[in-house]
Amino acid sequence: MHKTEYKTLQEAVYHQTLENGLTVYIVHKPDFRQTYASFTTQYGSVDREFVVASRGERVIVPDGIAHFLEHKMFEEEHGDVFQDFARYGAQANAFTTYDTTTYLFSSTANVRENLMTLLDFVQRPYFTDENVEKEKGIIGQEIAMYDEMPNWRCHSNFLRGLYGDHPMGVDIAGTQSSIQKIRKEDLYDCYETFYHPSNMVLFVVGPEEPERVISWVVENQSKKNYTRQKPVQRFLPPVPVRPHEQRVESALTMAQPRVLFGFKETWQSPDAKKRQLRETAMEVWMEALLGRGSALYHALMDEGLTDAGFGSDYELTPWYGHSQMGGNSNRPDELVERVLSELLRYEKAGVGQKDFERVRKKAMGRFFSLLDSPQGIAYVYTAQRLRGIDVFTALDVLEHITIDDVMEALCSHVNEEQLTVSIVRPKPSREDVAGKGGTI
Repeated sequence: MHKTEYKTLQEAVYHQTLENGLTVYIVHKPDFRQTYASFTTQYGSVDREFVVASRGERVIVPDGIAHFLEHKMFEEEHGDVFQDFARYGAQANAFTTYDTTTYLFSSTANVRENLMTLLDFVQRPYFTDENVEKEKGIIGQEIAMYDEMPNWRCHSNFLRGLYGDHPMGVDIAGTQSSIQKIRKEDLYDCYETFYHPSNMVLFVVGPEEPERVISWVVENQSKKNYTRQKPVQRFLPPVPVRPHEQRVESALTMAQPRVLFGFKETWQSPDAKKRQLRETAMEVWMEALLGRGSALYHALMDEGLTDAGFGSDYELTPWYGHSQMGGNSNRPDELVERVLSELLRYEKAGVGQKDFERVRKKAMGRFFSLLDSPQGIAYVYTAQRLRGIDVFTALDVLEHITIDDVMEALCSHVNEEQLTVSIVRPKPSREDVAGKGGTI
């Protein structure tokens, strides 16, 4: 087992790649009471076209199948896996993103038993024609429920505006029609291709000794027969340079309009360190100009353009990226114009040294808070590691970043040709429609 030390942080990461290809990372936190473990496959909703590992056939599977598969993994022939975790005092969960699927648990006792449960159920699929058909109804209800939530609809429309028919523009859960096409055989094709240990990462953080944890994992994996598998061949269509639509609007039963807007990223690099610097620079200027400590944030509140829920975010991967900002607003178009004009003004005026230092120190504080959160460490470390980034180097990046880095990110990103605006407005009431001489 290898050990990577971060002396400034007084942290260390232990890691080992097993004979079957599984990569294990362990962060020893003797002062923690809780152990948190995540088991992640490099497989998400965008992976709809690939070569099936077992027979070498190139296939296209229905949208939403990665999320569907995640749901089905918890059902076993003998019952529900959640009951197994509950028996040992653990809380378990799972989630699917655009490029990963993660299964996890947290517990303060019975760590070995819970870790074995995690490894075993993820490596023991059980799909039948009957349970697949049953799941279609469950996920269909989930899709319908989320589609009526203003936040979800606004975000979903925003991504569709940015990416169109590209897999990034399709909801992670798929659509009502796409999930109806999923078959048991499709699930096994996806499982056998993407759930091989060589395509997965196990991360454990907590008070257990690393040597003990790795011995448990090695013992567990040595009992399972896995043949060597070539790296997954997946085919992701190129991301269009321009947004698919610059404006997307819809209506729901809700009290107040909601708006989300942002820019499609044109900057890309295969270099993980450059991506880490870019992501940090973007987060610094967004916090400096749009965060709760900024003059613009308070001006937007004072002018009644939005409420305290206004926020911003940025995401960058090796193959896509975008910023997003927004919140509730009774004057959504005015809010968008106000923010855009300020961003364009800052392109010329620049980010002030005082704001730069304030945000940089705040980011450092958030980083140290992250180190005290087992769930935070596990999620961020795994997500970034699979994208080639070591999250424990974030402090070094923050210490050396410059205003020039921040301004280059701001000026190269803010471009109205790359802008998409998503607005969800309240449906007109019966009284409103009747007053205008309409019918419902």
